[in-house]
Amino acid sequence: MTTKNLKVIIVGKNATLKCSAIKEFDEGELYKKCGFKNANNFKKQTTWDVKYDKNKYSISLYAKTEGVANSENKYDFPPPVDSILFFGDCVLVGKMKNSNGENEYFPLTTELWEKLYEKLFGGFENLDATAQEDENEEDELEQIPSHLKTKQGYLKDGFVVDDNLLDDDDDDGDSNYADNDEYNDGEIDNDSVKDDKESNDLNGGVENIDIGSELSEDEYSEE
Repeated sequence: MTTKNLKVIIVGKNATLKCSAIKEFDEGELYKKCGFKNANNFKKQTTWDVKYDKNKYSISLYAKTEGVANSENKYDFPPPVDSILFFGDCVLVGKMKNSNGENEYFPLTTELWEKLYEKLFGGFENLDATAQEDENEEDELEQIPSHLKTKQGYLKDGFVVDDNLLDDDDDDGDSNYADNDEYNDGEIDNDSVKDDKESNDLNGGVENIDIGSELSEDEYSEE
């Protein structure tokens, strides 16, 4: 089947997109638009059916799945061929359903393909719109009474604790530690007193013995 004055998109192996016009379109001759010497292994790989702006499009991909090293096509194609490796240039051909419900070839442009491409991937997130939504989002903590929040503005719960409570806990810990020291000091003093008493008793006994010895010597001398 031939169609006159048809535009197709050449997908270069370096992921470039270029619109190319064909005076007399012939599906069997598409491999030449990709620079191949023959049509070996060059065939239709998939067709995407997508509806956009009230129109129904069918975009077909023609490519090779065999080739030499370093000639792999780096373009990210939509599913279901997103994990298939193609070689060399590829070509996209478009059909659109007419008023009679029949698909007919139409001139595919890169502008239209990029819009269809985005829809085939499920749409891309608009970062500017997302940032605007974040700015307009209401802060839930503003509705919380101040006595239920910490000094830093966080909600008091089992994970966030007010600094005042932490300070009180630290003070109690120091007080308990000081009490324990006093208690320990008291035990040491009692032991020290006990040791001194025992030492005095022992020394007292020795002194009595020495005194008694001196008296005995004196008495013996007088006699």
